[in-house]
Amino acid sequence: MATKFSKETYLYWYELMQLIRQFELMAEEKYKMEGKIRGFFHAYIGQEAIAAGCMTATRPEDLFITAYRDHGLAISKGVSVNSCMAELYGKATGCAKGKGGSMHFFGKDVNFYGGHGIVGAQIGTGAGLAFAEQYRGTDNVVLCFFGDGAARQGILHETFNLAMLWKLPVIFICENNNYAMGTSVERTSNVIDIYKLADGYEMPADTVDGMSPEAVHEGVGRAVKRAREKGGPTLLELKTYRYKGHSISDPQKYRSKDEVDEYKEKDPIQQVLKTILTGGLAT
Repeated sequence: MATKFSKETYLYWYELMQLIRQFELMAEEKYKMEGKIRGFFHAYIGQEAIAAGCMTATRPEDLFITAYRDHGLAISKGVSVNSCMAELYGKATGCAKGKGGSMHFFGKDVNFYGGHGIVGAQIGTGAGLAFAEQYRGTDNVVLCFFGDGAARQGILHETFNLAMLWKLPVIFICENNNYAMGTSVERTSNVIDIYKLADGYEMPADTVDGMSPEAVHEGVGRAVKRAREKGGPTLLELKTYRYKGHSISDPQKYRSKDEVDEYKEKDPIQQVLKTILTGGLAT
């Protein structure tokens, strides 16, 4: 059976998503059992397809910046799992020298600029990184990630305005996992389709299946091409789902087990594995 992408791409996606998933599961276990990991812990489990698709749609020189649910993107960008785990333990060998913790992973050498604990704060910083690349005359692109909750912050609108005015090479990626902590998108905004927030700034925008690395690769790829060609920013709403709570202490009373199970049927890791096996890419 013919596959949409190459064998190497599917195997890379599967390996990366499994690495992220297993890191998160192990870290969660250590957090609960040993009591040596302190502070907040926001797992990326369920959202791995976003990291995978974004990696194959970009170059190593491109910059990533995100919010506090940062483990998956840090690992995908090349921050070592050893330094990530050390950071959770507060060790000096951690990616932020043990001073950042779960929400503030960092890896300048691989163009990963955090990990930001303040909701929406990274949106303005992401545009600033894009301005720096534009000023330096590179064709590098910034991928600025934020959650659906951050879409309600004023800094988003201020940043959209300047990013469009200056045609900055930045892709604004909303990882819409349906809930801002425990509050659904429907309860927080009159505009349910977050990508439509770009309309007021005449910014190109699209909605993408965030549970599919294929769809993420294609959607991000189009936006990256536009940015490299000096076409300015794009807003992408990547519809995804987190299988764990907002944080490790979340009792998840705001959603049903049936809802979670429904989304687990769309698990991106299992979908890619199915493609690999049915496509004869591996046995």
